[in-house]
Amino acid sequence: MSEIKVPAMGESITEGTVSRWVVKEGDTVNQGDVLLELETDKVNIEISAEESGVLEKIIRQEGETVEIGETIGTLSAGSGGGSGAPASEPVAEEKKAVTPAPEAPTSPSAPVAAAPESSDSAKTASPSARKLARERGIELDQVQSKDPIGRVYQDDVKSHNNQAPAPAAPPASKAPAAPSAPATGSSTYTKPVERQRMSRRRATIAKRLVEAQQTAAMLTTFNEVDMTAIMDVRKRRKDKFKEKHEINLGFMSFFTKAVVGALKKFPTINAEIDGEDVVLKKYYDIGIAVSAKEGLVVPVVRDADRLGFAEIEKSIADLASKARSNTLALSDLQGGTFTITNGGTFGSLLSTPILNTPQVGILGMHKIQLRPVAIDAERMENRPMMYIALSYDHRIIDGSEAVRFLVTVKELLEDPESLLIEG
Repeated sequence: MSEIKVPAMGESITEGTVSRWVVKEGDTVNQGDVLLELETDKVNIEISAEESGVLEKIIRQEGETVEIGETIGTLSAGSGGGSGAPASEPVAEEKKAVTPAPEAPTSPSAPVAAAPESSDSAKTASPSARKLARERGIELDQVQSKDPIGRVYQDDVKSHNNQAPAPAAPPASKAPAAPSAPATGSSTYTKPVERQRMSRRRATIAKRLVEAQQTAAMLTTFNEVDMTAIMDVRKRRKDKFKEKHEINLGFMSFFTKAVVGALKKFPTINAEIDGEDVVLKKYYDIGIAVSAKEGLVVPVVRDADRLGFAEIEKSIADLASKARSNTLALSDLQGGTFTITNGGTFGSLLSTPILNTPQVGILGMHKIQLRPVAIDAERMENRPMMYIALSYDHRIIDGSEAVRFLVTVKELLEDPESLLIEG
């Protein structure tokens, strides 16, 4: 018998959450078959069987937090002979047999196998409570919680047998009549809500954003860019560019080039704070914020200063595709020196981006909008304008430095040919 353990996943990851078991106890698996999915702060990974055999036991259930190296299940070696898939049926029967007989009358729906699974998906119970409820054939929505916000814990499930069986179901059956309460002015009417548990990634994003605001002296400065020249270049060159490089000429390559050019002039913005030291980075790994299903991720374009426009566009397209298909590797997310985020794709006109710590600078792009611009004292023209924002750590970056950095980005973007020279 071999143990299924949580593998090492990089220095910055010490734990994860069991997202989903793909197989059940008693199932026969072959070497290389996916056993379960594990969700971490940064990426989701699949854990596969290292040998063929039978999944004997699942130790850690879905929703539980596990640490690197922890045993989460056991696998019997070999094909298992007669103990393969058929063995799952005796196991299930044995679990039903150990259920105390007095409990059967108190739970009319207990014989329905699907009932415990549906309650197990509830977002208001701890993993240990869900596990115990499954073992005892108890529906979580019948368990009375002592928690002020209604979350069910293991002790609540344990004490369920001591609760009066009959009163548990009637309150639920009366729930449909509740909408009539507002007409009578009843104060007991419960308005409908839906509680969802944060994914590990969303919880980590929330934690890091709060940490960034609490630890950094964050400040934001703004400017605006006349996008006329870039849009003219794209209009004239996009067809030949795509024909030659098999990728569209987008805005991100221009902004990446402009940011690299400005970082070379203001190296402190391409740094990080380590205790009382400032670590100036002599390379330019630019993070590009991408909105994925489970939240914002920031894959990194490596050595952006050495890449041409086509190489940058291809790198960004590849990383964005991997982010949306949840196939990013840890190496895709680590080590960025500066970040660019584009809220304009969602229609944002102006925002203050939050630092992606330990980085000390982040550039926010926004929606391109036609606005009247004074060309000189006598002429006005409608120009495609974009507000840009630089959030920075005021502990090591002075306001004047931040303003001049943003002005440099603006000047490079408004004169696209200079990007070839500056790059």
